[in-house]
Amino acid sequence: MRIVFVLVLLAGLGLAGFAVMQAQGRFAAYQDALDETAGRVVDVTDVYVVKRSLTYGDVLTPDDVASVAWPTAALPDGAFASLDQIFPEGGEGPRTVLRSIERGEPLLGVKVTAPGASAGVAASLTPGMRAFALQVDVTSGVSGFLRPGDRVDVYWTGSDEHGGLTRLIHPSLPLIAIDQITDGQRGAPTIARTVTVEAPAAVVAKLAQAQATGRLTMALVGVQDETTSENVEATLSEILGPREVAAAAPAPEVAPAPKVCTIRTRRGDAVEVIPVPCAP
Repeated sequence: MRIVFVLVLLAGLGLAGFAVMQAQGRFAAYQDALDETAGRVVDVTDVYVVKRSLTYGDVLTPDDVASVAWPTAALPDGAFASLDQIFPEGGEGPRTVLRSIERGEPLLGVKVTAPGASAGVAASLTPGMRAFALQVDVTSGVSGFLRPGDRVDVYWTGSDEHGGLTRLIHPSLPLIAIDQITDGQRGAPTIARTVTVEAPAAVVAKLAQAQATGRLTMALVGVQDETTSENVEATLSEILGPREVAAAAPAPEVAPAPKVCTIRTRRGDAVEVIPVPCAP
């Protein structure tokens, strides 16, 4: 019995020692990890984020924002660092949301109006750009699947001295409104009558001339597509292929029929036609 007791005691001491060694190894690894991260402290800056999802037209209130610590190296341009910047004292009115903002997203100056400013199209235009309305229908407007925020290639179809022609007017024009709707979160497609694009003044002049002299058609650009379409055009001859036009043969001259003069003579019930020389 004593031998068994001694063996059990030795086994217990061995297991206890093994457990202590494992614990020491874990504590050492944890301490090493702490020492490693201690030298990599991330600089943060207090910025204001939204506490709920906001869409176009929502009025921003102090209850909609909260201050959080944000990595300074990843701080987006236009972020607000204080409530006084968002809601200045003596402001002319509240700010209105111009673009959709998700919960937890930093509040940026480009996504809200100035205090008291209107949330119309003019408020969302990029400096130096102009808004221009284009007439569309179910075919030229990509079957009604356009939404504010999409980008489109604009094509012109008309005629020149060589015949029918379709040409790319401008690639990747951003849409800022569909009819009178500027909310990009509108999900249900509608058949628009006009779309409003944002473009420089020189491009606006090209679009105005193209709309007045031909028909404009739009091609939707993918959300993740960062490529730019090159200058392309298609002529009617390219679509139909080369055609030989046979020259029309001149019509043969036809000699005039000789003039015939006659007189009619009745003999009983019969009428007789007798040729006679024509008077000069």
